[in-house]
Amino acid sequence: MTTLPTGVELAELPNGVRVVTETVPSVRSVALGLWVRTGSRDEAPAQAGVSHFLEHLLFKGTERHSAIEISELFDGMGAATNAATGKESTHLHARFLDEHTERAFDLLAEMLLAPALPPEEIDSEREVVLEEIAMYEDEPSDRVHDVLAEAIYGDHPLGRRVLGRSEVIGGIPVPDIAGYHHTRYTAPNIVVSAAGHLEHARLVELAERYVSAPAANGAGAAPNGGLPSDAAKLLFYPKDTEQYHICFGGPGISRGDERRFALAVLDTIFGGSVSSRLFREVREKRGLAYSVGSYTHEFVDRGFVASYVGTRADNVAEACEIIGRELASLSTEGVSDDELRRAKEHVKGRLVLGLESTGSRMSRIARAVLFGIPLLSIDEMLERIEGVSAEEVAELSAELYDPAKFAAACVGPEEERFRDAASHVSEALVA
Repeated sequence: MTTLPTGVELAELPNGVRVVTETVPSVRSVALGLWVRTGSRDEAPAQAGVSHFLEHLLFKGTERHSAIEISELFDGMGAATNAATGKESTHLHARFLDEHTERAFDLLAEMLLAPALPPEEIDSEREVVLEEIAMYEDEPSDRVHDVLAEAIYGDHPLGRRVLGRSEVIGGIPVPDIAGYHHTRYTAPNIVVSAAGHLEHARLVELAERYVSAPAANGAGAAPNGGLPSDAAKLLFYPKDTEQYHICFGGPGISRGDERRFALAVLDTIFGGSVSSRLFREVREKRGLAYSVGSYTHEFVDRGFVASYVGTRADNVAEACEIIGRELASLSTEGVSDDELRRAKEHVKGRLVLGLESTGSRMSRIARAVLFGIPLLSIDEMLERIEGVSAEEVAELSAELYDPAKFAAACVGPEEERFRDAASHVSEALVA
C-alpha cells in the first residue's frame, strides 16, 4: 500500500497499531473507528459467540466510567456510536463534531482496551444476547443465510454464525472472556481509522497516547481454521413457517481478488438490483415471491456467492427452477450489452453514493489496512468497474456457479419439498 489516494494518510506506531485517515474538508464531523482483526472465525467451538458477546460488554463500563456514564458522555457530545462484529473483525465506531475528537477517542479507546467486565453487567448482558439469538431464530429470512454458510463450509469456522450458540453464551466464564480479549485485542491486530474534518498528525498523536495495546500474545492476524473444503451439501432447518426460505450458493473469491469488480457486476445482473434477472423473472413476471435476490461475501482467503428466495409452498418448485435456469444462462448465454452497461452504472452509482458518508469512508480505509487490500481511489475503482467485459462475467459465472460445488439451505416446514425443488437447480446447472 505504497501509493495512497489523495487525502488518505497511513502511519504505523512503534507498538504495531496502524492509523489511517481520510480528510474531508467540506464536513464538520469526524467518523472514528477502532478496528480489531478478530471475529467469529477466530473462535474455538467452545467459544462460539464470544467475539460478539465481548463487543456488547465493551459498552458495560471501564475502570473510570460505568455503562450509564458512557452513554451520557456520548450523548453529551451529540455522538452517534455503535459497534459491530463480523467473521473476521470487530469494531467500535462513533460520529461526532470535530471539536469532540479527543474526548471521543479517549473514551472509545478505553472501552476497547480496558473494559471492566463487571460480573453483574455480564450476567444481565448474557440475557440480552440470548434474547438476540432467540429473536434471530424467529426470523427465518435471516436464519437461512447462516444455514447456507454451514452448508458451504461445514465445520469450518466460516460455517458458524457470528452470534454463536446459546449454551456458550449462557455459561462462558468471565475469565475466559477476559482471556480472549487479552489474546486477540493486541496492537498488531488494531487499526485506528477516521474520516472527516481532521488532521492526520493529530489522530496519530491521540493514538500514541490512548491506544496502548499490548504486543501480540501468541495470536497473529492469520485467519483461523485454514482453507475450508469445497464439499457442498443440502441443509434443512425445520420450522413451521408460511413460506419456504431458500438459499443456493457456493465458494466465491477473496477480499483482494482483482475479479471482485467483475463479481459486483455479475451479482448485479443476476439478482443484486431491481432490474436483475431474478427480480424480473421471479417477482415481476410471475409474482412468485416478494423477496428474491443475490449477494456475495468475501473473506481474506475465500468467499461465497449466494441467492435467496422466500416463497409459499405452491411456488417453491417453480421459483427454484427459474433460479437454476438463470444461473445456467449466465455462463452458457452470457450477458447482453444493455445488461452489462446498466449493471456497471448501478455498481458505480452505489459506490459513489455510499462514499458520500464519512462513516462509509472510514470503514473502507479501515478494512483495506486491516486486511492488506490495496487502497484504490474512487476514480481507480470506477475505472476497474468500467473495464469489466462480458467475457469476464461469463468466465466468472462458469467458475463460481459450478454444480459440483453448489450448496443449498432451507428454513421451512417440509424437507422433501425443498429437496425436490433444489434438484431443479442442479439439473439446470448441469444441463
